[in-house]
Amino acid sequence: VETVPPAVDLVLGASACCLACVFTNPLEVVKTRLQLQGELQARGTYPQPYRGFMASVAAVARADGLCGLQKGLAAGLLYQGLMNGVRFYCYSLACQAGLTQQPGGTVVAGAVAGALGAFVGSPAYLIKTQLQAQTVAAMAVGHQHNHQTVLGALETIWRQQGLLGLWQGVGGAVPRVMVGSAAQLATFTSAKAWVQKQQWLPEDSWLVALAGGMISSIAVVVVMTPFDVVSTRLYNQPVDRAGRGQLYGGLTDCMVKIWRQEGPLAFYKGLGPAYLRLGPHTILSMLFWDELRKLAGRAQHQGT
Repeated sequence: VETVPPAVDLVLGASACCLACVFTNPLEVVKTRLQLQGELQARGTYPQPYRGFMASVAAVARADGLCGLQKGLAAGLLYQGLMNGVRFYCYSLACQAGLTQQPGGTVVAGAVAGALGAFVGSPAYLIKTQLQAQTVAAMAVGHQHNHQTVLGALETIWRQQGLLGLWQGVGGAVPRVMVGSAAQLATFTSAKAWVQKQQWLPEDSWLVALAGGMISSIAVVVVMTPFDVVSTRLYNQPVDRAGRGQLYGGLTDCMVKIWRQEGPLAFYKGLGPAYLRLGPHTILSMLFWDELRKLAGRAQHQGT
């Protein structure tokens, strides 16, 4: 296993996830629209401009053009860089300290690293969600914030709600990334070790990381999607002048309202694109991270 300094892991983790984000951002746009569709309305009582994955991709392209499928990409890249840089750095520190060798240490380290990353990256995710929800009136779902650019959105939120307004919805983001990060890092490490033990593939092959990522992505999607739906709702809701949400009072209130008004299946709205996005994103980011670590480890070894 290549050992690289935590600072190098910060750069490698951020770079890997940004690379993955470019490929998976269109799926994020579709997922966001599906999760906001029918907000706080019973099934069958609202129009559905987005139906299924392929039809939703076509609907976004028709309404916003092909470029619409990359809405919020700049904010998404900023989020991936901030969140995953912090996440991989903290996880690498935990590995160096030997915490991941303790029982349950991998899960705890992954969850804590994810929570810190989510907090740091929250303003970028807020803007990404609001930009991706924006579309023409006929196809609009959820509140429309009408931002023009990432910087314009930052300025508007800062002016209207102050600094704390940039962390609106962080209460949903932290548990979302905690469970996702814990599941991803724990299952990827274990799955990769298991695949290596089977000796089906050459030990240094990128296919080992690919197989580990494929197994990891299933666990991530199952545990993360309900929190993902809640997080999208909290980030996109309108707020009053004091910065208080007009639809939800927080994480618990949002969960209760979704359960009561939309039913339990609403927590898995957008599951298709969520899996199709999280699957490749998990596979690509963990694969890129693993390969970059190998290169960094070799470079470090040659330099000593």
